[in-house]
Amino acid sequence: MLLHILLWIAVVLAAAPLAYYLLSLYCVISYFRELRKSPPLKSSYLPPVSILKPVRGVDREAYENFASYCRLDYPGYEIIFAVAEPDDPAVPVIERLQSDFPRCSIRLIKGAERIGTNSKVNSLYRLVQEAKYDLVVMSDSDVRVDPDYLSVVAPPFADPQVGAVTAFYRCITAGSVAADLGALGMYLDSAPGALVAQRLEGRMQFAFGWTMATTKRHLSEIGGWEAMANYHSDDFELGNRIARRNYRVELMRKPVWMVFPQETIGQYFRHEQRWSIGLKNVRPTAYRWLVLTHGLPWALLAAAFAATAGWGGIAATHLIAYLVLRLGLAWTTATWGLGDTGAWKKLWLVPLRDAISFIAWVGGFFSERILWRGLAYRVKNGQLFPMAGAGLMKESTAPGLSANITNSENIT
Repeated sequence: MLLHILLWIAVVLAAAPLAYYLLSLYCVISYFRELRKSPPLKSSYLPPVSILKPVRGVDREAYENFASYCRLDYPGYEIIFAVAEPDDPAVPVIERLQSDFPRCSIRLIKGAERIGTNSKVNSLYRLVQEAKYDLVVMSDSDVRVDPDYLSVVAPPFADPQVGAVTAFYRCITAGSVAADLGALGMYLDSAPGALVAQRLEGRMQFAFGWTMATTKRHLSEIGGWEAMANYHSDDFELGNRIARRNYRVELMRKPVWMVFPQETIGQYFRHEQRWSIGLKNVRPTAYRWLVLTHGLPWALLAAAFAATAGWGGIAATHLIAYLVLRLGLAWTTATWGLGDTGAWKKLWLVPLRDAISFIAWVGGFFSERILWRGLAYRVKNGQLFPMAGAGLMKESTAPGLSANITNSENIT
């Protein structure tokens, strides 16, 4: 009797993730179907743009990533790179860009005032100050774009109710298991989760770091980057603060490209755990409810109870339903929605990715410590607190850095 009660409890709980996957599929299909029915936004509103690129170190294929911004088909824009230290390995790559694309306005800023613990935001604060134009487009250093990028980003700002534009991404990997696991995150969680949230909440209330476009005026209204200088999830904070001012956060009609690094499974897991800790801090209630979206452990639990009770059919049904819905969601988002025609080669990794994601989610409840670009922090209430370590000191106290941040010699 007790076994049957436990079985039915497990079966009911295991149905929750399946229902969430169905909702995710519905939201993904609805969004991309509506997107295809609506005509592309054709606008003469093509204002000059400042592209702001905070950089630390050299990512995989960094030159091609940066060069894609130099090949944009757009009437007027500038690119400004910022590195925290004059000897950053990215400096020669950026200087090569300046040589290879002499007609493109490219500036390099060495050094950034330390206004908070988030080194990326320190650079963004300096970049916004240096930007010539009101419309600023910020993106991570591992993002690659197509020539029409700005032609897709800029027109929505013709509507005064639009406060920010962000984007999904497609993946470029070198075929390593860890990189492919990371790439699946967009197709299984990030894009579906954002579209479910948009459907349930009525609008987008955050942005993604792979594209954050806004204006200096909107930044000023939310207190500027200096108001977010101690926060871990700067992209979430930017979009959320703009949305709370009753402006719309729009998704680009076209995804960007994300070039994934060659990393180990351990490095990938640490990235997942950092993401989990960040999410727990910005959306703690939603983070707890994620227990009902992790389908793999629930399917295995229900199957184990059902098999013990001799209900082999129920056990098989749960496992098959999990696989069909999860693989279907990944393919629908990646290939049908975002146009990543090579994503099907990664689908065999979905169960492994879900297992690692579940472990990282559980671990997120018991840890506040993250390692970010070689620097150690503790995350509490969304904010970063530096932990004792030479890396942070080296970044913030490079000889002569604070004294020279406004020196014209540090802008090339």
